Amino acid sequence: MRKVALEEHFVTPELAGYALGPDSSISAEGFAQSEERLLEFDALRLEAMDKAGIEIAVLSAMSPGVQAEPETRVAVRQARKANDFLAGIIRKHPTRYAGFAHLPMQDAKLAAEELSRCVKTLGFKGAMINGHTNGHYLDEDIYYPFWERVQDLRVPVYLHPRDSYDAPHGYQGHPELLGATWSWTVETATHALRLVFGGTFERFPNVTLILGHMGETLPYILWRLDSRTRALARLGHRDDRLPSEVIRRNIAVTTTGVCSHAALLCALSALGEDRVMFSVDYPFEDCSVAARFIETAPISEDVRAKICHATAIRLLQV
Repeated sequence: MRKVALEEHFVTPELAGYALGPDSSISAEGFAQSEERLLEFDALRLEAMDKAGIEIAVLSAMSPGVQAEPETRVAVRQARKANDFLAGIIRKHPTRYAGFAHLPMQDAKLAAEELSRCVKTLGFKGAMINGHTNGHYLDEDIYYPFWERVQDLRVPVYLHPRDSYDAPHGYQGHPELLGATWSWTVETATHALRLVFGGTFERFPNVTLILGHMGETLPYILWRLDSRTRALARLGHRDDRLPSEVIRRNIAVTTTGVCSHAALLCALSALGEDRVMFSVDYPFEDCSVAARFIETAPISEDVRAKICHATAIRLLQV
């Protein structure tokens, strides 16, 4: 079955330096294992896509990218350079690749302008934001100009993990819990819930946020989120809409990095068949493994088609 994959990464030599920053949980050895494929867009990547039946890969810069840059002017310049580079790759392979904008979130207005350029001039399909930006999260008032532009452009924002701004005490002595194993899930789910509880989707109701990794555990805890919100309401806290309502309306998820039928069935049951999309997490996961997972999932062919390509085509207009 034809597939569109939404979380497929690349890096440039300039952006690689941010991935290997002093506070990163990504080791130099781990990065080296994927570096060749992150920098490559022809034989290796296309062969992996072809074997898995992936017609289109939506490419995005590896986390954290320029969001780790302390100087705004440098972040703006580097983001623009990365987006122009990606646009050149897409022009070379226009039927195989699409792009998510890489944005200098240090300044919400400048990020909005770069997103507009990427969508209107370069033809990108939305943006990928790699978590917080030097400790600032997307529910903060400073980002209202950015979300207003996102809503006007009618493109989704993919919220991707990155390391926490500070190091939680509970991880000390357990480096195996850092990064993609666990800490990124906690960080990204928390970031998404800040948007849910902070009223971002109430203020900007037509925004769609995409979460990878089968929703960063949120589909599994909707009932508890609602239950505790009702309890808080009884104590006088605000309760306009239940979290599950907001999540089902404004958040979509991808299968990236979670090739589990049990997890897929839970996400479908919790969110609905129009809110789950296929992805791989190339080159950190195997395209063929992801393809076998979705092709053998115990779901109807109509639902499989939605997950594999139809929902992404509708949302991204690829």
